[in-house]
Amino acid sequence: MADSEAREETLFEFPCAFPIKVMGLADDALAQTVLEVVLRHAPDFDGATMGMRASSGGKYLSLTCTINATSKAQLDALYTELSGHPLVKVVL
Repeated sequence: MADSEAREETLFEFPCAFPIKVMGLADDALAQTVLEVVLRHAPDFDGATMGMRASSGGKYLSLTCTINATSKAQLDALYTELSGHPLVKVVL
């Protein structure tokens, strides 16, 4: 695929900082699981920068990971794996 065709598939210019928000039930394993998945797709992600916020009732947890995205394929694979995990309810 030509470079110009790859650019037409997405509005992003890679590499770029790309925030990924993951929401799930407040489970002790959620943050560790999300970190492991993110590191598989973005090995340079610094887990210490992961933002965490509990819902007002404490039932849900929102995690934000800003990765250095290098391609649409990388983002697609990351979203697919996160969305398919049983602890994850929503990926934005």
